[in-house]
Amino acid sequence: LRSGHWGRLDGDRVTAFEAAFATYQGAAHAIAVTNGTVAHRLALLAAGIEAGDEVIVPPYTFLATASAVVEANGTPIFADIEPDTYNLDPAAFEAAITPRTRAVIPVHFAGQAADMDRIRAIAAQHGIVVIEDAAHAHGAEYQGQRLGSLGDMGCFSFQSSKNLTSGEGGAITTNSEHYALLARSFHNCGRLPEGAWYEHHIIGGNNRMTDLQGALLLAQMDRLERQTRTRDANGRYLNARLAAIPGIRPMSRDRGETRHSYHLYMFRYDPAAFDGVPRDRFLAALQAEGIPCSGGYRVGLYRQPLFAQRNFGPYQGYRLARPDLHYDPADYPVCEQACAEAVWLSQQTLLGTQADMDDIVAAVAKVHAQRHELMK
Repeated sequence: LRSGHWGRLDGDRVTAFEAAFATYQGAAHAIAVTNGTVAHRLALLAAGIEAGDEVIVPPYTFLATASAVVEANGTPIFADIEPDTYNLDPAAFEAAITPRTRAVIPVHFAGQAADMDRIRAIAAQHGIVVIEDAAHAHGAEYQGQRLGSLGDMGCFSFQSSKNLTSGEGGAITTNSEHYALLARSFHNCGRLPEGAWYEHHIIGGNNRMTDLQGALLLAQMDRLERQTRTRDANGRYLNARLAAIPGIRPMSRDRGETRHSYHLYMFRYDPAAFDGVPRDRFLAALQAEGIPCSGGYRVGLYRQPLFAQRNFGPYQGYRLARPDLHYDPADYPVCEQACAEAVWLSQQTLLGTQADMDDIVAAVAKVHAQRHELMK
């Protein structure tokens, strides 16, 4: 703060953070940007997405995964999720591919790795660029490799709720010199390293992270590894304990992920085992026991007015690919079920002690034992 070097152009904290974060995530390059949405949009531009190109995304994710496709003038095509991870179903991804498909964005939802072996194999067969949405996945691993380094590019968020945060902010990771050069140019007004200052080669803008944000992030890198291990251990502990309670189904593990970052801890709630107690009443009871929780996304992205009504503003590239584009909720039955059954706990909760995890288990068990009272 006292240095007076608050912007990326005259400071060194963002540069230092990029180097540290790239190393931590196992990538050759990291480009820090203003937020995770911008990270997605610039990655799509670096991938060469143009009007008429289709990008496959899961519908159970934050708006930005799909809205960034629209902002790149591409066409978001939703493919359903797996019921036990809420990650992109590789079979649904493969079924959604058309001759216009240029990229896929598998989301490592809640910090659990998507099935990257199958997704990468399908993508390679069809010449599709893989852009990982790793907004929840700081420090998470798939088969011992950090997420954000497995696809062609990875996109991270440092928004306030994230495991690593600067209030706002994001990053693109990649092992490709080509994509790194393009992403840096897009995030810095279209400049090239060998060009003059007032020389602009491509349609870039000022999407740079501030040095104040870089300093905040860099200061947290020393604790991120310890916190990630704590979250992963607590998540495994909760899975084992909560699975013993009728009607509570933790998400599956050991599907290839070797470490879960648990930006969210999720389980599936079955009201039938609670004598028909609706999820909202269950959530209220759990909150009354002092456990902060929510039901997460109540609708898939295809039901959001932005997509259902194709309110894409000036971004009309989809008309070249799908002039009659519409999304039918019946095409996404697993996402519909997830929106009805999921329970979320935040990443801060997973930083507690094992005694704190026992409190969560005890609260859920108490609600189940008193379920008859909730129907009065």
